[in-house]
Amino acid sequence: MRSDGRNLDQHRPVRITRGFTLQAPGSVLVEMGRTRVLCTASIDNKVPDWLVGKPQGWLTAEYSMLPGSTTPRKPREKAKPDGRSVEIQRLIGRSLRSIVNLTPMAGRSLWVDCDVIDADGGTRTASITGAFVAVVDAIAKSDLAPLAGEILRDSVAAISVGIVKGEVCLDLHYEEDSRADVDLNLVMTGSGRFVEVQGTAESEPFSPSQLGEMIASATAGIHSLTQIQKDALGNLWPKS
Repeated sequence: MRSDGRNLDQHRPVRITRGFTLQAPGSVLVEMGRTRVLCTASIDNKVPDWLVGKPQGWLTAEYSMLPGSTTPRKPREKAKPDGRSVEIQRLIGRSLRSIVNLTPMAGRSLWVDCDVIDADGGTRTASITGAFVAVVDAIAKSDLAPLAGEILRDSVAAISVGIVKGEVCLDLHYEEDSRADVDLNLVMTGSGRFVEVQGTAESEPFSPSQLGEMIASATAGIHSLTQIQKDALGNLWPKS
């Protein structure tokens, strides 16, 4: 039993609230335990200069932690994102592009913004999980809606897993993450294909069997998150 009462293979309570803000067509508050991230998605009628005239659109992501989302206060990123934020927003963008067909979006850009309201571990994985739902809503509310089945090839979600005191634990909160011997983030499609596996030993290297155990636990967690996304989206769930 873990400090928050969960089993080793149990993720934190997850809630996805659609339409959380008024202006962005895709707007989702995703909560995983005490971690809360606002994910918004907007469509712009232009593409980066290097894509002008080419038969495809673009999807990009930005990520930030609000100053009051953690203790001590995180300084606001005024000039440019710090290295961690850049790494995470690139991960979010890669993850979403893996399941989006950019060709039917020619001449359009899909902007995804993930802003952490409360941080208690797993902010990057919560961002990916919530951002997918925001993207589906944004497309459904645009004139691209008739092409949604062509644009959305699959779903995508992410979760963390690690080794804490020799045991594989799913979906680490901050206190667990800060003392984990191994920390791994897994991004996976709803159809069960891997997008990205990020794993690091903080002190003691891990064995192939431990890696297999972590991937198995994370895969089961992704299946659960995919069902939560599906329930949240209802009839907007990608049919392709």
